[in-house]
Amino acid sequence: MFQQKSYLAKKAGAHFFEIKGPNAPKWYVVDVKDQVAGRISSMIAKIITGKHKATYTPSVDTGDFVVVLNADKVVLTRNKMDTKIYRDYSGYISGLKEKTARQMLATKPEEIIRRAVWGMTNKSTLARHQMKKLKIYAGSEHPHQAQKFEELPLAAKRRSALTKKVEKKA
Repeated sequence: MFQQKSYLAKKAGAHFFEIKGPNAPKWYVVDVKDQVAGRISSMIAKIITGKHKATYTPSVDTGDFVVVLNADKVVLTRNKMDTKIYRDYSGYISGLKEKTARQMLATKPEEIIRRAVWGMTNKSTLARHQMKKLKIYAGSEHPHQAQKFEELPLAAKRRSALTKKVEKKA
């Protein structure tokens, strides 16, 4: 019996990923307006880690870049706007700062998506590097116009119940 050959991605030079070639990272745009934060974050985490590709290797960055738009219009389910608490600790005595999701959405809406995606990745130096591929913006404008954006992979697409209701009415 012959063994089938498999492909394992290799770290290319000083970068964690190939700059050019068939396995070079692609750019995707995700509009999170009226999308549930956790569900869209799991999709984004899958893309930036590269799990949607056949060439996924856990020790190499095979993920793609993701530009997230309209982070200020993201939706949380149930009563999480008032009950979900984001905590930051400075390391000093009485240095614990707490904010609800409503306060966080008013001050730093990008941070809600960033923390949700970070919670869905492995905690390692590779994951920290992969998080740099995530670009989040509160509005619909972004400075990455020069990139060639592609349609999201079918395996990663997900529609929320809210979007389905809007489509049925239209």
